[in-house]
Amino acid sequence: MAAIATTPSQFELAAWAKTITPSALQDMLSATANPEVISFALGLPAPELFPRHQFSQLASTLLEAEPLALQYGPPSTTLKTAIVSLMAQRGVRCRPEQIFLTNGAQQGMNLLVRLLLADGGSVLLEDCIYTGFQQVLDPFQAKLLTVPTNPETGMDVAAVEAHLAAGQRPSLIYAISDGHNPLGVSMSLAQRQQLVELAQQYQIPIIEDDAYGFLSYQADTIAPMRALSDDWVLYIGSFSKILAPSLRVGWLVVPEWLIERLSIVKEASDIGTATLSQRLVAAYTQTHQLTTHIDQLCQIYTTRRDTMFSALEQHFPSQTRWYQPSHGMFIWVELPTTVDPFKLLDRAINQAKVAFIPGSVFGVAGKSMSTNGIRLNFSNADIDQINAGIERLATIMQTLKA
Repeated sequence: MAAIATTPSQFELAAWAKTITPSALQDMLSATANPEVISFALGLPAPELFPRHQFSQLASTLLEAEPLALQYGPPSTTLKTAIVSLMAQRGVRCRPEQIFLTNGAQQGMNLLVRLLLADGGSVLLEDCIYTGFQQVLDPFQAKLLTVPTNPETGMDVAAVEAHLAAGQRPSLIYAISDGHNPLGVSMSLAQRQQLVELAQQYQIPIIEDDAYGFLSYQADTIAPMRALSDDWVLYIGSFSKILAPSLRVGWLVVPEWLIERLSIVKEASDIGTATLSQRLVAAYTQTHQLTTHIDQLCQIYTTRRDTMFSALEQHFPSQTRWYQPSHGMFIWVELPTTVDPFKLLDRAINQAKVAFIPGSVFGVAGKSMSTNGIRLNFSNADIDQINAGIERLATIMQTLKA
C-alpha cells in the first residue's frame, strides 16, 4: 500500500493566478484592525452613523412577519422601485426593469466585465484608478489602454478620443464620474458629455462607477453619465457608502435586454441575491429616512473634510499640495519630493499609529502618475482623530530624508 502523503502536492494554477498578490487595500485592512491606529487608509464610512437601531427593529419585524426572509428568493421588486426614486434624485430616469441588484458594487463591475470583455480584448481606463477594478481585470489578462488623469481635472477625455481615432476598439471604458478613487476629483459636465458622445460614436460601452456620487458636498451637482445615455452607459451604484458596507447591496442600471444575461452570469457566481439584506434595505427605504440619512452623512463628512484641510494647512510642509473633493471620501495629497510615501507609511503605522495609502499603488500596469502622492480618507475618523492623525503624520515626515 502506498504511503499517504502528509503534505499536499502543489497543483497547477491558472496562468493569471500564479502572479496575483493581495492589494494594498487588503493588506491595510489587517494593519488597521488595531483600535489604536487612526486610519485614513480605507474607504470606510463612519460606523457611528450606521442606522443600527432602525435596522435592528426592521430585522426583528421582517424575520417575524416573513418566514421566507431567510430563503432563496427573487430580487426585491420593492427595492428596485426604491432605487428608481433614488436615481431620480441623481438626475437619472430609469425603470425597475432596468435595475439589476447585486451583492455590492464590486460584484456589479465584475459581472459587467465578464459579459463585455472579449478574449484578448482591451479595456480603456485612467492610469491611476481603483485597485478593485484592476483586480476584476486580472483573470482576463486584457490589454490595458490607459489615459492620463489629474487630481484637478480628472480623466483626459481628449486622450480617450485619440485612442479611438487611432483605431483602438476596447471592449469597455471604465470611468468614475464623481468622487474619483483615489483622486477625489469629479468629471465636469463637458467631460461627461464628450465621453458619452465618443461611446455612442464608436459604440463602446462605458462602465460608470458611482459608488460615491450620493456623498456630495456642494449645492449644485451634475447628473451621472447614465442620464445622457440609456444605451451606452452601464451604471454601478451601491448602498455600502450611504447605509452600511456589510449589507453588500448594490445595483446596476443597464439596458433591459442585458438583465437576463446578467442573471445567468450572477447565478454562476452566487446562485442568487442576498435575500435578507435586500429585504432589509427595501424596508428601510419604505421608512422614508434614507434621504435624511444621506443629508446627515454629507453634513458630517463636509465638516470632517474641512477639518482635514485645516490640519494639513497647519501641520504639513508648505511644499505639500492637496485637492478639495466635491464628492466622496478621499483627499489626494502630493508630498514634498523629499518624502518617500512608503517609508512614511512604515514609520507612521509603527511609530505614530496612523495609516494611509501610498498613491502609487493605484497605478495601472506599473504606471504611476505620481511617486509622492498619498490618499487620505476623511469619513471614518472623527474630528479629534483627524487633527491628531495629521499632526502625527507631519511629525513623522520631519524625520524623513530623501
